[in-house]
Amino acid sequence: MFHHIFYRRRTVARHAAAPYAEERERYLAESLRRGEARVTVKRKAEELYWVAYKLNVYRDLRLTLDQVRAAALDCDWKDRERAYGRKLNRRSTREQFVDSARRWLRYLGYQFIATHSPEHVAWCTDIRNVAFKKTAQPVIPYLEKPEIDAVLDSPDRQARLGIRDYALLLFLYNTGARADEAARLAIRDATWGRSAAVRLLGKGNKTRQCPLWPKTAEILKELVGVRAPQERVFLNRLGQPLTRFGIYALVRRAVTKAARNVPSLRTKRISPHCVRHSSACHLLRSGVDINTIRAWLGHSSLATTNVYAEVDLEMKAKALARTDLKDKVVQTKRWRKSPNLLEFLKGI
Repeated sequence: MFHHIFYRRRTVARHAAAPYAEERERYLAESLRRGEARVTVKRKAEELYWVAYKLNVYRDLRLTLDQVRAAALDCDWKDRERAYGRKLNRRSTREQFVDSARRWLRYLGYQFIATHSPEHVAWCTDIRNVAFKKTAQPVIPYLEKPEIDAVLDSPDRQARLGIRDYALLLFLYNTGARADEAARLAIRDATWGRSAAVRLLGKGNKTRQCPLWPKTAEILKELVGVRAPQERVFLNRLGQPLTRFGIYALVRRAVTKAARNVPSLRTKRISPHCVRHSSACHLLRSGVDINTIRAWLGHSSLATTNVYAEVDLEMKAKALARTDLKDKVVQTKRWRKSPNLLEFLKGI
C-alpha cells in the first residue's frame, strides 16, 4: 500500500517497518477508496507514522486521549522539523497529531477492535466523545485590487518564462484554482472559443468547470501553442510539468518584485492560496451570489465559502454605512415671556 503513496523506496521501507503497519495500510487504503486526494493521504501517512511510534508502548489498546496528547507533547519535534522542513512545535500542530490519532483509533474501533477485542468498543466510543482544545483561527489573507494588479504586472512579458509566469498568475486569479489543480491542468482540459472554460480536478477527484476571461483564454492559447493535448499547460524551464512547489516559488518571486512598488505586500504572507482567497473576495465584492462562488471554488459546503463574507472589510464598511444613524436636528420652540402665564402660576 505504501508504494502507492510514496515514490522513494527508502520512505516506503521506513513506513513499512514502523509499528501497526498492517492497520495503517488498511486505514490509508480506505481513504484512497473514498476518493481522497493522494497528497491528503500522504499527509495522513506521515502523521500516522509518528502516531504509531508514540503509541507503540500502549499495545494493549488501553490508552486515553490524555496519553495521546502527552505523546504529542513528548514527540521529537526536531526530527519532525527535519522531515517536514518547517517549524512544527505549535499548539495547532500538536492538536493535528491528536486528531490523526483519534481518527485512526476510531477506524480501528470499527474495523479491528469490534472483531478481535470487543471489550474495547466502549473505550473507543469514549475516545471519540472527548472534545479537543480549540485553537484560534487566523484571519484569511487576501489582496486588494491594486495589490493583485501589481503582482500581475511584475513578470517580464518580453521573456518566454515571463509570459508563462503572467499566464499562471492570471489563471490563478481568474479561476481561483488551487496550486495542485493548476499544476495538473492539461491542454485537453481547456475549451477555446466564445465561451472559453477549463475543467479542474479538485479535492476528492471532483471536477468543475470554470469560465475564462477572454484575455486569460488568449494568453493561455498563445502559451500552449501547438503542443500535444495530453501535455500540461504550465511547464518549467526544462520543459517538465510545473509542480505545486514550483508554483509557490513563482508566486513568491512575483510578490517580492511587486512589493518594491506596493509596500503593503511586505506585511502579508502571500501564497497561491492567497490569490485564491483574493479571487473569492473580489467576486463577492462584485455582487456575485455566494452559492455561485462556492461552485466556482469547488467547495463542498456553503459554510466554507461564507468565511469570505466575514473577512471582507470593504463590504462590512458598506453595510455599516447603510445602517448608519444620522443625527437629526430637533427644532425647539423659542421661549417667549408671557405675563398672563406667570400670574396664573403664582395663583396656583
